[in-house]
Amino acid sequence: FQDGSSAPAEVVGTDPSTDLAVLAVTGEDVDLPPAIPVGSSDDVVVGELVVAIGSPFELEQTVTFGIISALERVIQAPDQRFIGGALQTDAALNPGNSGGPLLDMDGNVIGVNSQIASASGSSAGIGFAVSAATVMRVVPALIEDGAYPHPYLGVTVLPLNERNAAVLEEATGDDLGVTSGVLVTTVAPGGPADEAGILGGDEVILLGGMRIPVGGDIITAIDGEPIRSLSELNVYLESETEVGDVVEVTVVRDGEEQTIEATLGERPTMAGG
Repeated sequence: FQDGSSAPAEVVGTDPSTDLAVLAVTGEDVDLPPAIPVGSSDDVVVGELVVAIGSPFELEQTVTFGIISALERVIQAPDQRFIGGALQTDAALNPGNSGGPLLDMDGNVIGVNSQIASASGSSAGIGFAVSAATVMRVVPALIEDGAYPHPYLGVTVLPLNERNAAVLEEATGDDLGVTSGVLVTTVAPGGPADEAGILGGDEVILLGGMRIPVGGDIITAIDGEPIRSLSELNVYLESETEVGDVVEVTVVRDGEEQTIEATLGERPTMAGG
């Protein structure tokens, strides 16, 4: 605590997919300081002044100052999945800042400092914070259940663009019918996509030394939101859906567009989208 006192604590929940963990302070007669209020990251604007607090290089209670540089960034979590809606700031963040708050000028937490982009490993003025919106979505579940259930469609995909669509069409002799979206290469048996009738590849080709299943559906949108990459698929599922939601998946199959309803399940550990 700020007054130098301490109290026993235990981890009650962690979620590597969002870089978040929750500690419970335990023990009798613990005099906790007031909690810092959590603000709304939805109201944050580029150029807004912010303060970051942490312990960079073990220098406790260090405060740095900057602005919000960008909104809605996509960053990669330690489990290699993607976190959407991250806040970018030029406030100096260094090793030891992770987990500390990013505050607005009213003292509200608008994010939890998480990562930096740097060639040297030290601050280069490009830092990222998990947004307060993500915190408020995930933390209550960590407190209640010790884990956060991530929505899961049950597919592995290959992003499509004009270049690789042309390569695939030449290799297979088939007209994909679209040059933007994600090609479903495999579908998890018994998973939501499988139950909904979404199809994975039925033929394997060797391309650039890689074995690629082809012939599956091409997902172009979910609930009308365009999907062009694995990160866009993951971010949409994480930020806009919950386990049990029914989503409308727009696919192109044999050159024809159709819409398939799928009920999202809970993602197994280290599963795909």
